[in-house]
Amino acid sequence: MEVLISILPLLLMFAVFYFILIRPQQKRQKKLDEMRSEIQRNDRVVTIGGLHGTIDAVDDDKVVIKCGDGARLTYDRSAVREVLNKD
Repeated sequence: MEVLISILPLLLMFAVFYFILIRPQQKRQKKLDEMRSEIQRNDRVVTIGGLHGTIDAVDDDKVVIKCGDGARLTYDRSAVREVLNKD
């Protein structure tokens, strides 16, 4: 019984960390992965570096972003931070 009482605070602390830190981060990562997998041509996006542009082509793990005066830049899908024209 004393062992259970001494382990209880440790278990409680782990549960708090899980529900406050770990679980929300997993949800955000899942949502981000889903958004990146649904990228299509002509989507307006922002990269993690702050580049704003329009998707010109999509490959398995790369996207071509058209920006500015017709410049086309190739990025990894993981570099896309958000899609601007999705609801």
